[in-house]
Amino acid sequence: MIVVRIIMQVIPEKQKELVQTILSMIEPMEKEKGCISYSLFCNMEDKCLLNLLQEWHTRRDLDQYLGSDMFGVFLGTKSLLIEPHGINIYTIHQSEGMEAVYEARGKQRGHSHAVAPNLLKKD
Repeated sequence: MIVVRIIMQVIPEKQKELVQTILSMIEPMEKEKGCISYSLFCNMEDKCLLNLLQEWHTRRDLDQYLGSDMFGVFLGTKSLLIEPHGINIYTIHQSEGMEAVYEARGKQRGHSHAVAPNLLKKD
């Protein structure tokens, strides 16, 4: 799995415009070959600090997207930023779910009512 984190420090008066642009890209992104997820997060203390997280099945899928017109449109949002996009690409070879938390805490699954079911487990 490949994870892309894009950090954006938005010009305050351009924040709404950037968010609307990115939100308009969600549906087309979900149709991109190999795209697992595409999510936008806003910093709770600074609404002009945004993080875009993308998950991809393979590096090849990501590379196709990086060469696409859609990504070109995204790069065009640089005029709305205080500084250029901060882009980080991570290759994940292993992922763990709630079982790792239970193990680290020395608990067995189902023995704590405060923990939600493992809905995000990756196989």
